[in-house]
Amino acid sequence: MKILNPKIYKMSYEIISQMFGDGAEFREGQYEAIEATLLNRRTLIVQKTGWGKSLVYFICTKLFRIAGKGVTIIVSPLLVLMENQLEAAAKMGLKCDVLNSTVKERRDEIIESLVTGSLDLVLITPETLLGDAFLSRIKDINIGFFVIDEAHCISDWGHDFRLKYTQLSRVIKIISPTIPILATTATANNRVVEDLATQLGGSVHISRGSLMRESLSIQIIDLPDTAQRYAWILQNINSLAGSGIIYCLTRRDCDYLSDFLQKNHINVLSYYSRSDAEEHLNKKAEQLFKENKIKALISTIKLGMGYDKGDIAFIIHFQHPSNIVSYYQQIGRAGRSIPRAYTFLMHGKEDKKIQDYFIDTAFPTRGEAKEIIEYIHANNENGAQLGEITANVNCRYGRIGKALMFLENEGFIYKEKSKYFRTLKEFAYNDVHYDAITQIRRKEQSQMLELIETTGCYSKFVVNCLDDFPDYNCGKCANCLAFDEYPSRVDTEFLEAAQLYIERLVIPIEPRKQWATTSLTRRTKIAHQNEVGICISKYGDPGYGMLVKEGKYSSSQFSEQLVGKSASELKGHIEDHGISAITCVPSLRSNIVEDFAIRLAKRLNKKFITLLQKSDAEQQKFMLNTSYQCENALKSFSVIENADMPESVLLVDDIVDSGWTLAVCGYKLMDVGCKKVFPFALADSSRKEE
Repeated sequence: MKILNPKIYKMSYEIISQMFGDGAEFREGQYEAIEATLLNRRTLIVQKTGWGKSLVYFICTKLFRIAGKGVTIIVSPLLVLMENQLEAAAKMGLKCDVLNSTVKERRDEIIESLVTGSLDLVLITPETLLGDAFLSRIKDINIGFFVIDEAHCISDWGHDFRLKYTQLSRVIKIISPTIPILATTATANNRVVEDLATQLGGSVHISRGSLMRESLSIQIIDLPDTAQRYAWILQNINSLAGSGIIYCLTRRDCDYLSDFLQKNHINVLSYYSRSDAEEHLNKKAEQLFKENKIKALISTIKLGMGYDKGDIAFIIHFQHPSNIVSYYQQIGRAGRSIPRAYTFLMHGKEDKKIQDYFIDTAFPTRGEAKEIIEYIHANNENGAQLGEITANVNCRYGRIGKALMFLENEGFIYKEKSKYFRTLKEFAYNDVHYDAITQIRRKEQSQMLELIETTGCYSKFVVNCLDDFPDYNCGKCANCLAFDEYPSRVDTEFLEAAQLYIERLVIPIEPRKQWATTSLTRRTKIAHQNEVGICISKYGDPGYGMLVKEGKYSSSQFSEQLVGKSASELKGHIEDHGISAITCVPSLRSNIVEDFAIRLAKRLNKKFITLLQKSDAEQQKFMLNTSYQCENALKSFSVIENADMPESVLLVDDIVDSGWTLAVCGYKLMDVGCKKVFPFALADSSRKEE
């Protein structure tokens, strides 16, 4: 350890001794980073997960406050990461708080505490930092230290960049050049490091160490389908000591896997981005996980970056991530304060489809951006709200939101309250830059496939992709050991349990409760709402989902196996709810749904009635957002005049996506006298990605 300032070392060592006891030592590079931050004004730390980057900025904050400096602002990207850091800062005796979406009612009070200097530090999301409420008061705050955690998010060359993060350079320019700035990350390759150093400006001290995690064991398991992966986890999870995280790429996978394991007496909970009304579920899950009262959290990347629980004993990837750096971040949650942790990477063909979707939709297309900006320009006098844009641009809601963020970030539009306005900046689509980044994403995707195939040390391969080139192997991964520590195949009894669960799986069809904004409707309550419906498969999934796909596009008839499965699921449902008849969503292009519904009615001994008709309108699958889907359905379907209307009816369709076809058909049936409508669909094709 090289000590340039003995006084700083003495004070820093006293802090860690108070926290960790006599004999505590700095990890390699920690003290140097503290000293550089206190002396050199601009510092970039690139160190492995679990190294203790947060300790550096907490000690620096403590010493700055002792010296009478201003408050510390820590920009942090994730709410769960903030909560971890809040606890750690409090243990050091620092008075701290957070500024994010969860404290809206206290926002002004917290900002006032920063202005008066009664807080030592605040953890703030980039969205809050760059909001008008905070920026309007930033000149009143005596900032003593500015920290950017997970700084790779600044660089759009990084694996997980965020648009609001890219605007942090605005704040760096606003604050005094004498204010020390520290940026930290575990996942920056050479290109990202260079970009970050440029954005920080001035003379930047770079603290960069080995990224190898000696406590981690990596095993890669080839299990091509969902049933086999379910079975492997069920077979092995109780053999793994301690608690862990199972990562899935989608919220749907989190819920299904969690449900399967719970039904087989494994104590797990799902964890992903939820609405404000449901966020308490995450809080509960996180607390139980922290106390080791559940075996695992089944999580999306929401629990990836920066989450700190020292005794996480295992990480299982249900699908492989799209890039090495995300993978490194996620396995880095394990083995921080225990000598050995196990990580398992499952992979199969289906994974690439999900990853391709994320890569292909990362940037708005030129056409999407142009159409949105033209609509805003045409309505620039009064501004355009998101709902109005959605009602007039046939583009997926998520795509519109993403395009608006890009257009605002690049200065082509601006937002005042809830409305968007056009700026004077001439629109130019930066396709060269977007294409270059997309190519990097493809390269990162191929690196994951290379990791799966490598015969060398897995850990070494991972850190090599991050431009770290150690001259030793980990000695713990399956390739280094030359054997799998846990079986890579599944026993028949566990596979049968998984297959039975998937066969019995039904997906609820939640009723639409509000109309979308269209030329015919406004966002008001739907007067006649369907009951909760039933769907028997995920479109294209092995089993029934594949039978639906084959029936629709190969044989042009749904099989008797699907009729039998549907009848078995519906028999009790029909009896319980007194459903007296069956009808179907009509089509002008095929009678495949009607044919199926008639055979289903015969199997269930219920009468089939034709109640609805369809006009010659656009196909619903070409309507890309909720406004277009709602309006198209309203224009497409009507009730046959003088139809013999039953009191309650089963409304059958083949595939449910947005749910608007079923919602509109149900509404129109109830509007002319039907009391209750129960939707039923063979397959769900909706996307519920994280």
